[in-house]
Amino acid sequence: MTPQRGTQSEEAANSDSEDGSLNLSTDSRERGDTQKLAARLRQTRDLSQKLAEPLSPEDQTVQAMDDASPTKWHLAHTTWFFEEFILKDFLPDYKCLSPDYNYCFNSYYEAKGDRHPRASRGLLTRPSSDEVEQYRGHVDEALARLFDLGIPDETSSVADLVELGINHEQQHQELILTDILSLFARSPLYPAYRKSSATDCDGAETSAEAGRAENWIEYEGGIHEIGYTGDGFHYDNERPAHEVLLRPFKLRDHVVRNTEWVEFVGDGGYQNPNLWLADGWAFINQNDWSCPQYWQKRDGLWWQMTLGGNLPLEPAAPVTHINYYEADAFARWAGKRLPTEYEWEVASRHLPIEGNFLDRDVLKPRPVESTPTGELKQMFGDVWEWTSSPYNAYPGYRAPKGAVGEYNGKFMCSQFTLKGGSCVTPPGHIRRTYRNFFYPNQNWQFTGLRLADDFS
Repeated sequence: MTPQRGTQSEEAANSDSEDGSLNLSTDSRERGDTQKLAARLRQTRDLSQKLAEPLSPEDQTVQAMDDASPTKWHLAHTTWFFEEFILKDFLPDYKCLSPDYNYCFNSYYEAKGDRHPRASRGLLTRPSSDEVEQYRGHVDEALARLFDLGIPDETSSVADLVELGINHEQQHQELILTDILSLFARSPLYPAYRKSSATDCDGAETSAEAGRAENWIEYEGGIHEIGYTGDGFHYDNERPAHEVLLRPFKLRDHVVRNTEWVEFVGDGGYQNPNLWLADGWAFINQNDWSCPQYWQKRDGLWWQMTLGGNLPLEPAAPVTHINYYEADAFARWAGKRLPTEYEWEVASRHLPIEGNFLDRDVLKPRPVESTPTGELKQMFGDVWEWTSSPYNAYPGYRAPKGAVGEYNGKFMCSQFTLKGGSCVTPPGHIRRTYRNFFYPNQNWQFTGLRLADDFS
């Protein structure tokens, strides 16, 4: 996950903020049932391979931009993680398949030595995709042997690190899909990751009334506890739990939809400097932006590059692949604002963690229709929601010692927090306290927004 995983930053999600520091409940270890942990590990490793199946060796090698990484690299890096943090220390007589892989597939762990430059990962034509698959098999076999030997309850660090490795790989599963979309979007052939079987929409010509439905949910102000308070797995940046004082606020019941963004574009939203932060205005002009990432206009209708190929824009689907600057400008245009991460967490407190995640349709993940209903919808899944909160440490935070301390703490600068997960976030990975983070110019992930406002 580099400072991105901003799934959590490189490694979303970065999310690369690729991982977070591990905290695993003792009660999960006290069950003494490592079979469930081993099964989850196998399922996670198998899913990564399944996500790569539609891709050719060439697809898996190329890197579209500095923020993205080749699929082959993701598959190898997640394997390196298990090798470097678990097998080398805990499996007797473990032998590395290649001593060169540490340099090739380390991401940003200074404590683990030198590494290949991130922006040049697409130049790693060797090892081949077949050799990376062999590497995964070598490490998977070693992990199976480790479980066969038994993980004693007192060796909690092994179980903790396996749990961390699972969550780390889930973040890279999200990145595999967002990064391949960034690659295919640059191809003149507009290839599909997998062809969509869904009924295609006929463009963004829908009523403004449907797009601008004003349904708001109100929340009382006061003192609220924020952050993770349970015993299960979570990243270090979700703690310590602490109290915050909120003024009364309200959230719109649905995320902003494509049809609303078409209005924003048509009203000159990208040409009005009064709507933009100074850095955002400079950025869109330097890059000649006039619409969201992956949008194109053909014969008067909007199209969007998706994992299902280049398709007519779905009017009722959540707008996605927008950066913080765009989200903030849209909120100003609408006369509203972005929610803080604290407001978002309080609003989601009584909602089930359910939504359109990766398991809804592994072969064609995408945001689904957003319908105003007067009830808070789609807080989880579909699109990561930008908040106005800088990604900073919670009061009392201390980064863990050692290499795992590099996961989140050193990226707490110049980024913004996102909440809720997306259509390519693996199920079971997200929490209401989960804090994804990106730089304000980044938009290649499935990022969207929900409007907020004050009330008294």
